[in-house]
Amino acid sequence: MEDLLQKALDVLQQPGSVLLVPTETVYGLVCDWHDTAARQRIYQLKAREAAKPLAMFAASAEMAAEHGAALNPEAIKLLDAFAPGPITVIAPGSGDYPTIGVRIPDHEFVLKLLRHYNRPLASTSANASGMPNALTVAEATAQLQGEVDLVIDGGALPANAAASTVVSVCETPCRILRQGPISAEAICQKLAQ
Repeated sequence: MEDLLQKALDVLQQPGSVLLVPTETVYGLVCDWHDTAARQRIYQLKAREAAKPLAMFAASAEMAAEHGAALNPEAIKLLDAFAPGPITVIAPGSGDYPTIGVRIPDHEFVLKLLRHYNRPLASTSANASGMPNALTVAEATAQLQGEVDLVIDGGALPANAAASTVVSVCETPCRILRQGPISAEAICQKLAQ
């Protein structure tokens, strides 16, 4: 695992590089958060609409805040309660990104990668836009329009795996934009505390 981690760190430092990685939900595509060329490649690989933003994988809420996510009290409350885990919290952003979807993945390899890289990653699911989520490397690579720079094979993910719950805290009350493993009830309950 250490060799693979070092290889992933080396590849990420090359401008324009994109990795295919497992998460606790589905396979994903990641690149350096600040690498514009790599971000463009992700959009091309997925045939994704330019209007759909990429999420930010971070090792912690502090890392997300250091790189432009304006985490309001609601965002911090949800991240404290459910992260690392299958939740993406859309918070106000800054600069080029008016909003930023922050996710702290609960996957040993990806968390280790984020901690060692010490920078956030731009991320999205590794399936062609509009197609089912990829639960194996083979499913992901069959759907992508081109090749990635490094594949991390975490084996087959559970058949019932679902993409993360997406909740926006940019307005009151918050809005669930995509239902996932964490229920709306659990989110509302936590915000009410």
